[in-house]
Amino acid sequence: MNRRAFLASSAAGASAAATLQIAAAAQVPPTGETGVPLWPTGGDRLPLGPLLDSRYPDSHIEALDAKRFKGSPGTGAVERVATGMRWAEGPAYFRAGRYLVFSDIPNNRQMRLLEDDNHLSVFRTPSYNSNGNTVDRQGRLVSCQHAGRRVVRTELDGTVTILADSYNGKKLNSPNDVVVASDDSIWFSDPTYGILGNYEGIKAAPEQDRHNVYRVDPRSGEVKVVVDDFTQPNGLAFSPDEKKLYIIDSGLSDGGPAHIRVFDVDLGAGKLSNSKVFAENFAPGITDGMRLDVEGNVWCSMGWGDPKEDGVRCYAPNGDLIGKIHLPETCANLVFGGLLRNRLYICASTSIYALYVNTQGAAVP
Repeated sequence: MNRRAFLASSAAGASAAATLQIAAAAQVPPTGETGVPLWPTGGDRLPLGPLLDSRYPDSHIEALDAKRFKGSPGTGAVERVATGMRWAEGPAYFRAGRYLVFSDIPNNRQMRLLEDDNHLSVFRTPSYNSNGNTVDRQGRLVSCQHAGRRVVRTELDGTVTILADSYNGKKLNSPNDVVVASDDSIWFSDPTYGILGNYEGIKAAPEQDRHNVYRVDPRSGEVKVVVDDFTQPNGLAFSPDEKKLYIIDSGLSDGGPAHIRVFDVDLGAGKLSNSKVFAENFAPGITDGMRLDVEGNVWCSMGWGDPKEDGVRCYAPNGDLIGKIHLPETCANLVFGGLLRNRLYICASTSIYALYVNTQGAAVP
């Protein structure tokens, strides 16, 4: 081969290699829509601090059963501690660092709120439109990602481990909420909210036949279905002794129910049984996320219905509605924080609210 032919052949080879590289790069999926962040200023900004018309005892905290509802220590009020999100979700509190991590789903970012000086900053962007978050027993962040269609864990060195992204060889729908049990098993819900459009994820056809709740084995990593008969499974939480698992079905808009179901848990076998409806009558609104306190009371979000009902509801272990926390925005989720787990942080639309309560959250850490 003469020099001219060799150079022409080399150029053609390089061009083909470049084409292959470009084609391969084109296959990388997007990380999800990154919205224009809201940085409210001036008179249009929602004010931080106690809500308007707050006076002890705070009328935003309504006790339907004063003996059982511990929504206020008395000299406390509901406060707005952060604002400027589009749809705040998935709060998780890190006691060692005294900060809250939560998702701003449409803005494709996770936020961090420091408790000591109330400083708000971006924790991670892009977040693959993360939704639910929790903290495992080792102090690691576990997150559900709509755009990634997976559940991931942020390790202590900052690397990210994929815990679940498929079942039976097919992609998950869009993992929504997640809890970690004391044996390190991971339980998560998988509705279709994150693939219905391009605002809170990436629009796609579901590959799973059902909207399941899954369990990830802590030793083998195997992903198994534990419940398969929900319309849209959503928030989930264990009872303090982990003998019960509460799961929300927010499928009202899909022709299904708006209620909370409770199951008996065999933690060692990784199985659920004896399903029954724990709380209902949320329609025309829905509940989305929940947490339990040390006495087994269920604190759940409320929204998308009567504005007078926006906020948090508290149910006793027998299902009685014993108290409410009223907010000026539709509520999505909540978590007990603070060093003593007695400060309730609430994600509600564009803002984060907080109040001290006269009980403690059951979740550890």
